[in-house]
Order: sequence, then structure tokens, then C-alpha cells
Amino acid sequence: MKNLYFLLLLLLSGYTMVAFQPKNDSEISDANSNIERLLNEAELSINILDFEKALNQLTTALELSKQINNQKYIALSSGILAQLYYVRHDPDRAIDQIQRAISIQREINDDNGLAYSYLSYAKIFNYKRDFPRANNYLNLAEDIYRKENNQEYLGLVSLNRAIVTINLDQSKSNLEHALEQLKYAEKHLKNSDNLYEKTRLYYYKARAYQYLNNFPEAEKAAFTALGIGEKKSFGGVLLNTNRLLSEIYESEKKYDKSLTYLKNSNHVRDSIFDMNKEALAIEANTRFNVDAMRANLNELTEENAEQVREIKIKKLTTILSVALITILSLLTLSLYKNNNLRARANDLLQKKNDELTLAKENAEKASLAKAQFLSTITHELRTPLYAVTGLTHLLLEESPTPNQKEHLNSLKFSGEYLLSLINNILDLNKLEAKKVEILDTSFNLEKRISDVLVALKNSADDKNTKLHFNFDQDIPKKLKGDPLKISQILINLIGNSIKFTENGDIWITVRRINQIGQQLFLHFEIKDNGEGITKEKQTAIFENFTQGSLQINRKFGGTGLGLSIVKNLLNLMNSEIHLDSDLGKGSTFSFDLRFEAFEQPLSSTIPAGAENIPVSNEILRNKNILIVEDNKINQMITRKILEKHQVICDVADNGTLAIEKAKGTKFDLILMDIHMPGISGIEATVEIRKFDAQIPIVALTAVTLDENLDEFYLNGFTDIIPKPYKTEEFFYKINMHIAANIHA
Repeated sequence: MKNLYFLLLLLLSGYTMVAFQPKNDSEISDANSNIERLLNEAELSINILDFEKALNQLTTALELSKQINNQKYIALSSGILAQLYYVRHDPDRAIDQIQRAISIQREINDDNGLAYSYLSYAKIFNYKRDFPRANNYLNLAEDIYRKENNQEYLGLVSLNRAIVTINLDQSKSNLEHALEQLKYAEKHLKNSDNLYEKTRLYYYKARAYQYLNNFPEAEKAAFTALGIGEKKSFGGVLLNTNRLLSEIYESEKKYDKSLTYLKNSNHVRDSIFDMNKEALAIEANTRFNVDAMRANLNELTEENAEQVREIKIKKLTTILSVALITILSLLTLSLYKNNNLRARANDLLQKKNDELTLAKENAEKASLAKAQFLSTITHELRTPLYAVTGLTHLLLEESPTPNQKEHLNSLKFSGEYLLSLINNILDLNKLEAKKVEILDTSFNLEKRISDVLVALKNSADDKNTKLHFNFDQDIPKKLKGDPLKISQILINLIGNSIKFTENGDIWITVRRINQIGQQLFLHFEIKDNGEGITKEKQTAIFENFTQGSLQINRKFGGTGLGLSIVKNLLNLMNSEIHLDSDLGKGSTFSFDLRFEAFEQPLSSTIPAGAENIPVSNEILRNKNILIVEDNKINQMITRKILEKHQVICDVADNGTLAIEKAKGTKFDLILMDIHMPGISGIEATVEIRKFDAQIPIVALTAVTLDENLDEFYLNGFTDIIPKPYKTEEFFYKINMHIAANIHA
């Protein structure tokens, strides 16, 4: 007995070593290719209901997977075997196999295989009419496919969710919901090679229309499924779709056709049974050992039956005892080794996790320090830059000599370039620091875009470029969205087109593409016939500090930040930028945005109709403007710029004094700085609004990273002019708000 035990142990150990002996890379690669081929063929065999062939293919694939210890394919073999049992209406055995597959896939972190198994599990629970658990596993599969952006398999999830919906309840609302899910699935499976799932889609589409008594649509979908099923010999599809067509024609009282398709269904059923008789017999023999029992019964006689039975029982007991001891020994050794490996792996993972945590903390600190530095430096640069641009403007208006004028224009250009760089760095820094929020407010989109075009007209005129604005008049006048972000996007895109288009044209088009209830979907397009961009550079230009080429940078200038800001802002608004361009033929930038049609009055402080009032600097004559500014140089520059247009100016050094002066004097407009000693400009504005809701209050400030421009409007400001400013923009906004206040 002892010798037998050691012999058996040696044989089993030797077998184990041979079976799992490492192979070279070429052999492993060949084995993997064979396994993948066998699994694909097994799925096809299941689809045509050739169970015997599928079982042979799966058995071979599983043995090969075990020989090279490929856990992924071992799990996949079990998963496909579960499909086989599911198709054969044996859900309990299907569940055993799918649980085995899921256990391995979770252990090896095979997300693709796991999602596929979740789909199979959902089908099994749908068959068992356990609909909540079916939906739970569909949710698990959907999470993985969404993370991987796998559109085809998201379509499969939607298909199986529709099937669950149909089986759950045949009410009209439920069936209409199922059809919506099927339409989504059809869209994502349109280009799929998985014809079997497509037949399931059309079959259940026909079933839903049948329940809704929409027999023409039901017939149409059923014949689509039948056509694919006949072409690919999908037995289950042919069986069920013929039966479904029989039911449809019976409901329409077309009994001849109904009988024809019923016969077709029965014929397919018989063919399937004939094809699988041998496989079913083999399975019954395997389960119950029928042939062995029959042979033994024929050999036994009444005299020796009991004796033979006892001998066999003893022999079987001995073999089982030896096998059990051997298995327990191997299991103990395996557990010991696995525990040691697991302990070492846990130690390594813990060390690596500590390193990653430290690296993450250091990166966050570095990012915060960078953001704070950029915020501080851009704000500090704005104050002296305001003096440079302001004094340059004043000197240009004092009749300089031609030579002096040339130098001053160069100084003005340099100041504006530096201002653009500072603004772009600040905007990008706010986007990266996630300091930007989307504001929902009512506004007039056409008016907003027109203001942008007015602000950019001088730049376009300098390039001898014409701006063409086409606005779809079916778009409601009042929309709900974030007008500031839209202005910023359009200023960057149109400004970019102006930079690269000389003696040309730029077309700005806005049109409605869809409307669902109050939800409005608009398409924006900015097209030019300028320089254009090569195909190779079209992706890169949306990255930070990137332009089409070094030659373009030298010729046209710029920082390469504008398009990056556009891309980040559109991502924030759940959209994306598209580019179509050819070198030398111009460029087209386009994007889509969702708005809400808003029927309430505009929240703007500009009265309706005021946007059409012509404005000019003449309107400033003898107007009273309060300048609230603590910096003496800035006070002087702003005051002189305004007094050149015969404006009556008063100055307040702080917010407290500004409140007192606003109470005691009737001003036509207030220019309010934000960062001042004592109370801030925002606090002062809130106080002024308590006793004067009409006076235009414009924030004239050097914005920082921590400031949200939307907050200014919410606290009572009429508008914002960031310092330093372009003089044209400064006067345009002041004139507009004074004109609006006069006509209010």
C-alpha cells in the first residue's frame, strides 16, 4: 500500500511538472494563436447550435490554456462554455462556469474579459427572470466599457438592457423605452462584425413592435434578422424568428403564411435535434456512465455479483484514498509557496505605493507653487504695464513728431503683446487649477457675438480682412448659458483667424442643429481663407505654447496659448473643437454647444433695445465719472485719459470713501478697482447697490487666479475691464453703459 502511494505520488508529480514546464516564446505564441482560434470557432459553433463541435473546441482550448498556464484563456474558455450551457437552457451549469471565469479574471485584473463575463452573467439572470441582478451585471459591464470608450460593446450592453426591459413588462411605455435602447444599440453596432448580436437586436426589435401591435415594423425587423440568420446558419435565430413571424401573421389573420413559418420553425428545430443527438448521448453517458453500467450488468451473474461489487468497492476506496492524500499534499505545497509569493508581493506593492504617494504629494505641491507664482507675477506685472500702456496712449494724443510717433507705436504694440501673453497665462493657469466655473445666466447670443466682432474690427481692418456674420434667425433671442466663456472662445478663434488672414475673408456662422424641449443644440463655425495648417500640425496646435511652425511664429508672432485655452474651455462645457484645414487654403474651426431656451427677461443691466444705440466718445462730454483707485499713478492716468474727452472726474482712494461720494453725488458711471486697503471693490459695490441699483459700475482691475469673473456680475457689477486694457475697449464699454443708462 505504501509503495503504491509513493508510486502514484511520483507519477502525479511528474505529470504536473511536464504539464506546466515552461516553453519557449515561439511555442507559447503558437499555443496562444491556436487557443484564440479555437475559442472563436467555438463561439461560431454555439451560434449555429453545433454543440458537439463547440464542446470539442472548448475542451481542446482549455487543455492548451492549462499547459501554458494562460489564466486569461482558461477564464475565457469557462466563459464561452457558460454560453454553451446558457444556449442549451442549462442555467445552473452556466452559472458554475461563469463564476469560475469571473473569479480568475478578477484575480488577474482582466477588465475586458471581466466585462464580457458580466454580459454573459446578465443574459443568464435574464433567462432565469431575475431582472434586478441582470441589470446589476449590465451596469458593471457598462462601467468598464465606458472607461475604455468601447462603443461597440456599449451597444451590446444597451441591447441586453432592452431585452431585460422587454421581458420585464410589456406595457406601452416600457416597450417604447426598450425601442430607444435598441436604437442606441443599433447605432453603436452599425459597423460591428458581430452578426449574431445584430440578429438578436433585430429579433427583439421585432418582438417589441409585435407587442405594440405595429405589425409592419415587426415584420420588417424580423425579416432583417431572418436574412442574416439564413446567411450565417444561426440555428437559434432561424428557429425563433420563424416562430415569431408565424405569431405575427396569426395576429394579422394571415393563417396560410402563419402555418408556413410555423412549419419552417419546426423543421429547424428537428434539424438542430438531429445534429446534436450524438452530443446529447455522449453527455448523458458522461454524466451517468450508462455504457459502463450496461457492460457490467451483462457480465455479472447472480452467483458472483456481490463478490465483484465488494472487490470493486475496496479497489475504488484504495484508489480514492491514495488520490486524496496526493492531492492534499500537492495542495499544501502549493498553498505554502503561494503564501510566500503573496507576502513578498504585498511588501513590494506597499513600498511602491509609498513611493507613488510621496511623488503625488510632491507633484501637487509643485503644481500649487507654480499656480501661486504665476498668479502673483501676472498680477504684479499688470500694474506697471497699465502705466506703460496708459502713458503711451496719452503721449500719442499729444501730437508727437513722426519719429516720436513711430517709437510710441512700437511701444504700444509691445505693451499689447505683453498684455496678451499675461492674459493667456492667467486664463490657462485658472483652467489647469480648476478655478473656472460655468455660469448659467440669460443673454442674447447674437448681441454677444456682435460685440466680439466690434471689438475685433480694428484688428481685421489693419489686415484688410472682412468679417462676415451669419446667424440663424430661428435661434431664440434669449438663451441660458455662460456668455463670458463664449466670448472668450470666439475672441481667441476669430482673433487667430485674423492673425493668419491678410486681404481675405472670415465667416462666422451660428446655426441651430437640434432642439429637444427647452434644450437647444447650436453649431458654431469660424472659417477663413488665410494661411492654413498642415495635417501634421493640426493636432499639436491645441497644446500649450504650440504654433504651426517656427516660421509662422516669427512671421505672425503670438504665444501659442489661445487654441489651448479654447480646447480647455470647450472641454469644461462638454464639447470639443474640430479643425479642417489645408496649407494655403484656409482653416475652419467648429464646435457644438448646448443651451437652454430661456423665456425670462435678460438679467443684463442694459435695457432692451439699448444695444442698438450708437455710441461715440462725444457722449462722454460733461459726464460725471467716479474713479475708485488706491494707486496714485493709475489714478492720474485714468483721469487724464477721461479728461481729454471733457469728462468730469472725481477720485476716491478707497472703498469707504467711494460709498460716501456715491451717496452724496449723482455720478453717470463708477470705475471701481477691486484690491484696495480697507473694504474691497466688491464690498463697496454691494453697499452702493443697496441705495442705487441703476448706476453703471465697471470693475477696472488686474484680475488674479483666485478671482472668478462671474462673481463680479453676481455682486452687482455692470461690466469688467481687466487692467491693463486696450483704449478702444475701454471707451467702447464706458460709452455703451452711459448710453444705456441715459435711455433707461
